[in-house]
Amino acid sequence: QVQLRESGGGLVQAGGSLRLSCAASGSLFRTYTMGWYRQAPGKQRELVAEVTTRGSTNYADSVKGRFTISRDNVKTAVYLQMNSLNAEDTAVYYCAARSINLWGQGTQVTVSS
Repeated sequence: QVQLRESGGGLVQAGGSLRLSCAASGSLFRTYTMGWYRQAPGKQRELVAEVTTRGSTNYADSVKGRFTISRDNVKTAVYLQMNSLNAEDTAVYYCAARSINLWGQGTQVTVSS
């Protein structure tokens, strides 16, 4: 069974950058598409970005060109580099293996304008 733990959230000014990390434990990490999701107050959880086992990526339109997802199958980790952050990016960010409904506990990202 894979377990997920996010880190790297925090408070940043608009225009700044953050890098989120998701450490995965478990031997089956390499077999799952991994994603980053976010949920802002009063809104539904939404996909931010995902990366397949082969490294193909998919992004929400709102973050294209600003965010980059990557994975390291040796370190069993997933990363989200977030640049040019704005107030609309404020949310709790979750790492997930959606195919097995496995989620981390979330990390708060707050962007001050």
